Formats: sequence, structure tokens, C-alpha cells
Amino acid sequence: MRIYIDADACPVKEEAYRVAARHQWPVSVVAGNFIRVPDDPQIERIAAGPGMDAADDWIAARATSGDIVITADIPLASRCVKAGAAVIAPNGKAFTEDSIGMTLAVRNLMSDLRESGEITGGPRGFSPKDRSAFLSTLDQTIRRIARKEPQG
Repeated sequence: MRIYIDADACPVKEEAYRVAARHQWPVSVVAGNFIRVPDDPQIERIAAGPGMDAADDWIAARATSGDIVITADIPLASRCVKAGAAVIAPNGKAFTEDSIGMTLAVRNLMSDLRESGEITGGPRGFSPKDRSAFLSTLDQTIRRIARKEPQG
């Protein structure tokens, strides 16, 4: 059981560290290059390399059932859901097997519409409500996974 954070531009790293510490879960903070993390033996810093999807590939190769992945990257979320991991966006939205297909399709459609000039704006800004929803979803997900895992 581990939390993987897709750290580049993740607005909830500090919140994830606090929740993980409370539940005594190890955390892997994964970025393309060096990223500062707290000096804590439960928090591992991973510099996956400079490639465009190096951090995503690193996480996708390791995340499995019993793990939690925190990412706003829809293709990475899809890969991790298929591997059995629980996946949470920084706004608290949980990606599931039931929702990821439609989420990926909408993401691709919006990307196409932006490229064609039909839509010029991006997603709405991150809010305190999003932070609160994230904290609640992460705590609930950890508790759900812990109930399923054998104690020992």
C-alpha cells in the first residue's frame, strides 16, 4: 500500500503528506526532475527523468491494487485504474473503471475542440472546495483499502 503523487503541478502535495502520515502510508513523490519533499522517511522523492511522460511511465509501471495514485493527468489515471490502483484527482474526483472511459473520451474531445479553436479556455481554477473534497476522498479511499487488506 503506497501513495504515488504525480508531483508536477500538483496543488495538494502537502495535504497528501499529512493524510499519509496520519495513516502511516508511504508516499512516492514522482516528478520529471528534482522536486523538494519533506525530510520524512515515509516520503520518497523520485526524479523519473526528463522525458515528456517519464514520471507518468514510472508511476504506471508500479501502481497496482492497494495503491493510490494522485494525478490530474487523465491518460495516466486510465493506465493506473486498469492496473487496479485507486486514482484521485487533486479536486477530489475519484477515477473508477466505470468513469474513466467517459472521462478519457471527454478529455480527448475537449483537446480536439481547443486545437480547432472552438474552445479557447482551460479548466476552472483550483478552489478551497476542491482541496476539501480531495482531503475527504483521500481519507475515505485509504480507509476503504485498509479494510480490504489483511492485517499483519
